[in-house]
Amino acid sequence: MLALNLPRYETKICEKDGKLQIFDPLRRNYVALTPEEWVRQHFVNFLCSNRNFPAALMANEVAITLNGMKRRCDTVVYDKELRPRAIIEYKAPSVKITKEVFAQISRYNLTLRVDYLIISNGLQHYCCRMDYERNSYTFLQEIPEYKTIAEEE
Repeated sequence: MLALNLPRYETKICEKDGKLQIFDPLRRNYVALTPEEWVRQHFVNFLCSNRNFPAALMANEVAITLNGMKRRCDTVVYDKELRPRAIIEYKAPSVKITKEVFAQISRYNLTLRVDYLIISNGLQHYCCRMDYERNSYTFLQEIPEYKTIAEEE
């Protein structure tokens, strides 16, 4: 698979029915190894290893209902009271991060109202902090530590 702008780690990959699968420690299962999944697994590992995110307070493929339609957030990060604090959207490395990608994660946030939105295609990573009082957001220079994401204001 493609090298990413994320730390390498020891992946668990197997083949099932002629297709490659990668182990997802959050779902505790092997899933289809797509370019987007390659990004997800590396990004989750980065968050846990480099930003001290507890894996037990993260979930992949979180179902939400938006305007009566079922959608799935790629990853949701929770605080210790299990309140959602961040939504993470992944794209394949070949997919450019555009306004449409930000619109997608913003729509998901209408349901969850988290404080942080994070987008990565494995090569570029963006994080913004929501400010609901001013109806605005601020792009951050780097992905914050978990304690920053989980703290109450």
